[in-house]
Amino acid sequence: MKKILGAAVIMLALNTISFAQEKEAGHQKITVPAVVKQANVDRYPQSKNYRVTWEKEKGNYEANWGGKDGEANSAMYTPSGKFIEVVKAIPTKDLPKGVLTYSKEHYKTTKFGDVGRATDATGKISYEVEINGKDVIFDENGNFVKEEK
Repeated sequence: MKKILGAAVIMLALNTISFAQEKEAGHQKITVPAVVKQANVDRYPQSKNYRVTWEKEKGNYEANWGGKDGEANSAMYTPSGKFIEVVKAIPTKDLPKGVLTYSKEHYKTTKFGDVGRATDATGKISYEVEINGKDVIFDENGNFVKEEK
């Protein structure tokens, strides 16, 4: 009887944790595979010190943690837990000059939303800047690459 009661308590706890993780995703109801969560903890153990929120983007999973808004770090993984990239929030002053030059020439405003330095699985650096609700991507030298909605 004690074994059955113990198993029931464990199942209830696991269901509660699973439900809480789905709610963490905000308005999206997603279930993050355990292998993806573990990949994030293995790669970024400091993320355990924060409340990690999850989003699903283009079939992949994005972990967000740290900073005032909870998104100072953003790591992307495939459903099998393979690391894709990490984006770390940076101050605008740390952007390459080419980003500012391009932005002044091509957008009515250079008031940026989120600004981040991205590093992909191969170590390649790029910059992501939110301008007028769009993500604008630049290479490591500040050259325009593409605009995403």
